[in-house]
This record gives sequence, C-alpha cells and structure tokens, in this order.
Amino acid sequence: MAQMTPAHLRAQAEKALGTPGGKRLRLLKELEKIDAELRPVILAAREAEVPIRRITELTGVAPNTVRAWAKGPA
Repeated sequence: MAQMTPAHLRAQAEKALGTPGGKRLRLLKELEKIDAELRPVILAAREAEVPIRRITELTGVAPNTVRAWAKGPA
C-alpha cells in the first residue's frame, strides 16, 4: 500500500470541507439578506424602547450586535 503524502492528506481534507463549507457559505449569504431586512425593524424596536434582551430573545441577534446597529451605520 502506498504511503499517504502530505499533499494527498491535504487534498482529502480540502475535499471533506467542500460540502459543509459550501452549505455554510450559502447560509451566510442568506443570513446577510435576513439581517438587512431585520436591522431597520430592530432599530424601530429600540426607538419604541423594546429592551435589548427581548429583541435578542425574539430574533437571535446578539446583544452587542443590537447595540452596534442602534449606534449608527456600519
């Protein structure tokens, strides 16, 4: 049996990354679209004095992200 070279091991590792990595990249693009839709709604909620904790419970957006969005443009 042939010995596995480092290049062969790297190729196998990269191949294994392909499917889950591609799925994650697609989901991140979708999340960016959702965040663009959600951001103005969160800003309106903060203006209506909805607590950050409640916004986080309802959206899954991290408290620090809510605070950053409420501060101004990114």
